[in-house]
Amino acid sequence: MRNVAILGSTGSIGTQTLDIISQNSSELNVVALSAGSNIALLEKQIRQYKPTVVAVWDEDKAAELRQNISDLSGIQVLSQMEGLLAVATIPESDILVTAIVGMLGIRPTIAAIEAGKDIALANKETLVTAGHIIMPLARDKQVKILPVDSEHSAIFQSLQGEGHNEINQILLTASGGPFRGMTWEEMQNVTLEQALNHPNWSMGKKITIDSSTMVNKGLEVMEAHHLFNVNLDKITVVIHPQSILHSAVQFNDGAVIGQMGTPDMRIPISYALFYPNRKPIKSDYLDLFEVGKMTFEKPDLNAFKGLALAYKAMEQGGNIPTVLNAANEKAVAKFLKNEIRCVQIPEIIADCMENISYINNPNLDEILETEKLTYEYIEGRY
Repeated sequence: MRNVAILGSTGSIGTQTLDIISQNSSELNVVALSAGSNIALLEKQIRQYKPTVVAVWDEDKAAELRQNISDLSGIQVLSQMEGLLAVATIPESDILVTAIVGMLGIRPTIAAIEAGKDIALANKETLVTAGHIIMPLARDKQVKILPVDSEHSAIFQSLQGEGHNEINQILLTASGGPFRGMTWEEMQNVTLEQALNHPNWSMGKKITIDSSTMVNKGLEVMEAHHLFNVNLDKITVVIHPQSILHSAVQFNDGAVIGQMGTPDMRIPISYALFYPNRKPIKSDYLDLFEVGKMTFEKPDLNAFKGLALAYKAMEQGGNIPTVLNAANEKAVAKFLKNEIRCVQIPEIIADCMENISYINNPNLDEILETEKLTYEYIEGRY
């Protein structure tokens, strides 16, 4: 039996993780859950999976949840960072699924690694902003970082048994999102509804917007750099509209090994939970005859300026990836409230990258301070 703790259990990745656990209840067990504020769904999860520790970010919601589950015994309900850290480090867990959105996941992830927990990583921001801290710590603690993101899982799977062979290129695929093929000029007045209409994947609102701007792919480039210890010039973004090849690795002899499948996040989630084994999943399996053909294109960096900015942030290094990530989070939040246009997201990111002070090799406190300064800069100007 493998005991699982989940940060972000009510979101898209969290609920699909619980689906995998339900399909494999004789081998996987839930010991801790956390959510932001959706206590109605969290209560249903508590009653079904019987965790012993639960965290709700909002203290008022946590108090309400305590009252709602007062008929249950043996469940501790905590809030704020104290709650996230308790979920991350609960002694009974073997693996932590980090499905929480944003930089809020950094401290709990570090705490879990220090406690010797394997990490099923679905939180991009953790490596984008603190990869230089996370990966050496994981190696020191001999903890596995198992990527849950579909592209990084595909790369991880493609590298199995190939550790001694040199990587020529990581081929990081992208669907292109709802605005694929549009020019920068054509994107000037795209709507929130259009941006949320992803052609292939069903995801949360924030990551769906990130996919529409391709900032998401830029974050994944940074994540791949840390996860697989490769230089930026060895990571190539490939537009693949069908989302069948989830990513691939080209080795020094020219051979390309990739992972294909239907666009179903339960595949990488299951692989992370059962690594190195595979388990059957109740899902539509890939039918190549039905696919018919697959196409590949180069990304348009002039139209998708967020991707170009991510490459620039990675080249600058230091705290600039944190600036990009924080600026994107705040800009996307404003777009979701219809306070700005979609094309203003990369404009705000670029403005912040130019005006937030540079810090080389930032520690965790400096990373979090950079996030705070970036938020304040945007609130003061937009």
